[in-house]
Amino acid sequence: MMSTQDIIDTLAGIEPGSALDAIRARRLQARENAQKSYLSLFEPTDASDFSLAERAAVAAFVTGLHGESPVAAFYREKLAANAHGARLLEAIGAEIARGRTSGPYGSYPAGPLSIENTAGLIYRVSAASKPALGARLAAVLEHAHLLVFRPRDAASADMKALLDAGWSNSGIVTFSQLVAFLSFQLRVVSGLRTLAAANA
Repeated sequence: MMSTQDIIDTLAGIEPGSALDAIRARRLQARENAQKSYLSLFEPTDASDFSLAERAAVAAFVTGLHGESPVAAFYREKLAANAHGARLLEAIGAEIARGRTSGPYGSYPAGPLSIENTAGLIYRVSAASKPALGARLAAVLEHAHLLVFRPRDAASADMKALLDAGWSNSGIVTFSQLVAFLSFQLRVVSGLRTLAAANA
């Protein structure tokens, strides 16, 4: 069953008829497109290449890396509600704790931008979590961490690691779209909640 309630409104605590509701209504197309993106990524008609449990696990991990927030709590609950979610929650929580850092960082090709090179954590899933996560999720969590904190370091070898772990090309594309959407959603919800606090 498809969700009808706007997810950003829900996470930002926006009430119908409120000042923030009026602000969002000014950009109706953007509001509708964000909701459509959420539905296509988290309530798809076909999840054969990227299961609903995997999507919820990646979302819980990525949003958890950004710190505690209503968005992170929402995706933890979404994962817990999944048939296989309960056994994954503990492992995801442990990996969030191991993977938290600041960024972005990484290295540019030799040239004028090299002055901005910054060293940072190269995250790998712990041996203790791998049995619970499995090869597919372990590989995709490592890639998600790369996209969040070290996007400039992404290389063909990283894509090969996903393929070797059993990910299809279409699954990888959907996964990348999901991580990008979460980054957008986190920022929008944070901004709206900041506006709400300022108006209060």
